[in-house]
Amino acid sequence: MLRDEDVPGVIKRLGIPGIVDVHVHFMAPQVLRKVWAYFDSAGPLLGRPWPITYRWSDDERVAHLRSMGVAAFSALSYAHKPGVATFMNDWNRDFATRVPDSLWSGTFYPEPEAADYVRALIGEGVQVFKAHLQVGDFAADDPLLNPVWAALEESGVPVVLHAGSGPAPGTHTGPGGVADVLSRYPRLPLIIAHLGMPEVHEFLDLAEKYENVYLDTTMAFVDFLADHAIPQGVPERLAKLSDRIVFGTDFPNIPYCYAHQVEVLMRLGLGDDWLRGVLWDNGARLFAGRGGAEGIGWRASGL
Repeated sequence: MLRDEDVPGVIKRLGIPGIVDVHVHFMAPQVLRKVWAYFDSAGPLLGRPWPITYRWSDDERVAHLRSMGVAAFSALSYAHKPGVATFMNDWNRDFATRVPDSLWSGTFYPEPEAADYVRALIGEGVQVFKAHLQVGDFAADDPLLNPVWAALEESGVPVVLHAGSGPAPGTHTGPGGVADVLSRYPRLPLIIAHLGMPEVHEFLDLAEKYENVYLDTTMAFVDFLADHAIPQGVPERLAKLSDRIVFGTDFPNIPYCYAHQVEVLMRLGLGDDWLRGVLWDNGARLFAGRGGAEGIGWRASGL
């Protein structure tokens, strides 16, 4: 079993500068407490006990990521109702200033103000957004998001989008609304969280059709979700789409150790080149040129 202290050895063996993790959560303390309380209660979107492995302070969690060789990581918050995105974005701006190896992360919600605050954040240099169709209970093709998608397409700033129907279906989850958005904004940079589970094939179809659609590996193939088997043929499709798969973990809100996500990708047997791409190359290339690339180790890759 791979342990967290073994991850630097994997990085060294692969000959990469580190790991780019596009799906990490850092949130304002009062928000994170509510998120952890939901996990502790095994809420209805979870349906099972969900012990959090890394219930630590921000400083301890940042130090742990660094100790494992995670050179860049997002700090995702997600607005779950109107009127909260600005507060979350202000906190994440401060976090990005304090933690230079984090990707400056933002969020939005379908509300009239979204067009203005998203454009403002893009102008200031935000590097990635997060939106959660399941928790926020909104549709990807909500008309209030049209100016947001347009701004993101124009700027090239990606959004990590929880659109799949796992771990439990939501009113607006699934590929339909996302496909509608992409038909109107075909250059929109999307990172589909969790490989879009369980609609993995459908979201892979979108990635094959639209060159700026990526999928992250968060919680894919992990033993904890053994009862949510990845559909047949997915590993072969991941191999063919090797330049559009990026690494994600859901750290710290995971019920197992960080290294397990690396381990399960190694188990796929898709080869070291594929693993290098997922752990480093694809994420580094995706965020190269976005403000703040210096200082998080990417100069070692020549990007």
